[in-house]
Amino acid sequence: MAAIFSSSLFVSSPLPKPLSSSYSRIHKAPQLFRARSSLLQDKEEKVIVQDSFPSKTSPLHSADKSTSGNSINTSAFEKRIIKVEQSVNIFLTDSVIKILDTLYHDRHYARFFVLETIARVPYFAFMSVLHMYESFGWWRRADYLKVHFAESWNEMHHLLIMEELGGNAWWFDRFLAQHIAIFYYIMTVLMYAVSPRMAYHFSECVESHAFETYDKFIKVQGDELKKMPAPEVAVNYYTGDDLYLFDEFQTSRVPNSRRPKIENLYDVFVNIRDDEAEHCKTMKACQTHGNLRSPHSYAEDDDSSVCALEADCEGIVDCIKKSVTSNAAKVRKQSASIALHVNRPG
Repeated sequence: MAAIFSSSLFVSSPLPKPLSSSYSRIHKAPQLFRARSSLLQDKEEKVIVQDSFPSKTSPLHSADKSTSGNSINTSAFEKRIIKVEQSVNIFLTDSVIKILDTLYHDRHYARFFVLETIARVPYFAFMSVLHMYESFGWWRRADYLKVHFAESWNEMHHLLIMEELGGNAWWFDRFLAQHIAIFYYIMTVLMYAVSPRMAYHFSECVESHAFETYDKFIKVQGDELKKMPAPEVAVNYYTGDDLYLFDEFQTSRVPNSRRPKIENLYDVFVNIRDDEAEHCKTMKACQTHGNLRSPHSYAEDDDSSVCALEADCEGIVDCIKKSVTSNAAKVRKQSASIALHVNRPG
């Protein structure tokens, strides 16, 4: 292990260099980032994401508010389970944040590279489990796959931006990010299979930390960032002709309602921060089972974009249970039908 952390391993690979020498000055500005994730309890504090990015009144949220009140009707036992799940998520998130604070307190772009490598992982995991559900014929929802893929696409471009800024120059940063991502993927697949609600809340905690990290960075380094040019990959992503996937992951917005302007590096980080806020809102909505729909599905007003629910279940345990009980009910119904036909006077 000593060899891993030796200075000889921190060798820069032939990767794109920062856009200007002034980028290096930002790396030297010490700033500790800390995120606070909150439990969903009666007297919880307002999260900064919600204050900064209130949901707009749109067809996307014009449905009956009874959906948001479902948690009120949950049993006391289920509420205790939710609190346990969230407590575990907060503990895990805070533990990772402490590690990142120690390793990257003065290396911002490297920290962002690690964050964005990790941030894509849960969406890969969600899609893997959803494909498994489809294979078994348990639960088929096209919108979930569409939105989660769009979220991974957005996070991938965040990662490309950080690579263009030189955030992946050190071997150790790439090694750490990739191995955390592997562990995170396995953990999220298992968590999502057992409790999608818990997996979505954990992802909300991670995205909330990312939002606060970028928000603090912008406030501290804003003046310097305004003097720097925007990376080409950011300009192409945020101002390109095809922004379908950009609209797709923002489930609280009507499509075409957000069109960023990128004039400098400051604008890039502002939009990355805003993206993280949108991810938070989407992950929060996903914690209510069956509550997610593609914004384009609403825009088209076409229910055909949503595949029919063959067995509306939550988690692999619930899916197996309902699959067995459903088959048993079908057998009983068929037996009763046969018995009625046999006993019919003829």
